[in-house]
Amino acid sequence: MMIRLDDRVAIVTGAGSGLGRSHALALASRGAKVVVNDFAPARDGAAERPADLVVAEIRAAGGTAVANGSSVSDPEQAASMVAQAVSEFGRIDILVNNAGFLRDRSFAKLTAADFDAVVAVHLGGAAYCTMAAWAHMREHNHGRIVFTTSNSGLFGNFGQSNYAAAKAGLIGLMNALKQEGAKYGIAVNTLSPMAATPMTETVMDEATRNAFDPALVSAAVVHLCSDEFTESGNIVSTAGGYISAVRIVSSRGALLGRSATPEAIAECWARINDFSSARGFNSAGDEMRHILERLSVKTAA
Repeated sequence: MMIRLDDRVAIVTGAGSGLGRSHALALASRGAKVVVNDFAPARDGAAERPADLVVAEIRAAGGTAVANGSSVSDPEQAASMVAQAVSEFGRIDILVNNAGFLRDRSFAKLTAADFDAVVAVHLGGAAYCTMAAWAHMREHNHGRIVFTTSNSGLFGNFGQSNYAAAKAGLIGLMNALKQEGAKYGIAVNTLSPMAATPMTETVMDEATRNAFDPALVSAAVVHLCSDEFTESGNIVSTAGGYISAVRIVSSRGALLGRSATPEAIAECWARINDFSSARGFNSAGDEMRHILERLSVKTAA
């Protein structure tokens, strides 16, 4: 079955280049009407902004798109972006939170301004855009929201503490919103992509750049945004056509009860840190219920 997005309205943030551009082109190719957001101005004296150029590409291919120059880190501008989508196309069905930038420094050299600027765009921007779209999606009992995390946020990376913190924060935001959006038909998922883009060109050799085509990542975005895919709370890692699912899991642990002294924990640490029987939870409540069930067992497990 061919996945189509006809009559769906999408916003892609940071879509003037790189992965955002690829996502916008992919969504439009499947029939979605796309608001191409990018804060970047025209470059090198050109008359058109990057967002305008992507809109021109979409229209040249027979698609429908409009440009938007709002900054996602400003709540009012984020709201105006969603208002434009509703004004132009009557609704908002899909929001792909892709906008971001890097300000890499080791933590010893990181300033508060470096930290705040990156968190404001990656985490704050995604939250502000989602806030603005949320009411419209609830009203129509339909929505597809994609956040963009990173393997830096999932697993860590030297010199990217600000970026990693913001990207990890998006996982928490997704996990909360998957609970709140469920009864309104709003699916919230997170992409962890790697692709050859202007942001990564200095850290990839030519062979890797050739393998890591952004279009291969955007295929996952189309899947996550389709009507047919109704799951929520997934973290999808994708690069070069390799797709995997990532989860936060808990070990089986050790039941120490009131014998849980620092010394007892140290003695049992190998068992506590054994993930051979790991499991995930759908919510904080599910983990609490699991712990209460374990505590009802009288013998150590």
